[in-house]
Amino acid sequence: MKKYEVMYIVRPNLESEGVKKIVADFNEIFVSRNSKVLELKEIGLKDLAYEIQHFTKGYYVWLLVEANSESIAEFNRVVNITEDVLRHIVVKEGE
Repeated sequence: MKKYEVMYIVRPNLESEGVKKIVADFNEIFVSRNSKVLELKEIGLKDLAYEIQHFTKGYYVWLLVEANSESIAEFNRVVNITEDVLRHIVVKEGE
C-alpha cells in the first residue's frame, strides 16, 4: 500500500449535514477496502482561484490515506459521479 494525498472541493451551498455525509461516505470507500485514513482535515470554506459551475467559494477537505489501487480507483469513480463535488485530486506522496 502507498500513501496518497487526496483533496476535494464540495459545493458551498450544501448544508453542514450534507458535507458530513460526503466526508463520511468518501472515508468509508477507503476503510471498506482495507485502506487507512491517516489524517483528515476539513479546511473549510475558501475562495476558489476561478469560478467553477458559477461558484466562487468551495468547502475544502484534505486526506492523507494509505491505500491500495482498488480503493483509489473506486474513490475516483465515485467522486466523478458525485454532483456535489466541484473538483478533486489524488497525488501519490513524494511526487
